[in-house]
Amino acid sequence: MNGHQRVQDDEGSAARLLALSDGVFAIAMTLLALDITLPAGLDPAGFQRALSDVMPKVWAYVLSLLVIAAFWRGHHQIFRYVREVDGTVIRIGLLGLGLIALMPFPTTLLAEYGDLSQAVAVYSAAVAAMGANQLALTVVLWKRPWLGRAALPDPVARNDVADLAATVLVFAVAVPLAFVSPTGAKLWWAVLIPVRVVTGKRSKRLRAAAQRSGG
Repeated sequence: MNGHQRVQDDEGSAARLLALSDGVFAIAMTLLALDITLPAGLDPAGFQRALSDVMPKVWAYVLSLLVIAAFWRGHHQIFRYVREVDGTVIRIGLLGLGLIALMPFPTTLLAEYGDLSQAVAVYSAAVAAMGANQLALTVVLWKRPWLGRAALPDPVARNDVADLAATVLVFAVAVPLAFVSPTGAKLWWAVLIPVRVVTGKRSKRLRAAAQRSGG
């Protein structure tokens, strides 16, 4: 089988991996909300207590929804220039989807045991692992320009790598920090907000420049 035939082989199409990825991301987002329920038949006082008790689950749901949505958006940005995939990309991609599908578990831990070090550490490790996987996928595709419709512009790739590396660093640091102070570790996550704002603005600027130049 020559290279031209491989390009035409649908098994190597990036569209197939993207379709599977969209399904996994959607299912993971849906599963996040399944634990947010209130018992039926409550009196007003019981309703107030139950509503108060469920708020940690709502907070954990919102947080994980934002995390998964950010990774979904980044995933699509990564594949914007990709036409086909090889075995390495598929393996890294499937591992990443497995991590995304697992996300409801650490979310439940955070919702129900958010004041315990182990729960915060597990959640931080889960997000760090997803970030590391997407970072590896970005680098692999950057270094395999023959898989793309066009080469990923180096400035765009470097910015994406910096953005993902920051995510991995912040959540990886939060793992040991959680055993010192669970609350401190959760507050530490907020360090990522200004970093993402800066890298996000730079990403828009660089991608717009690449479009204007035909990249």
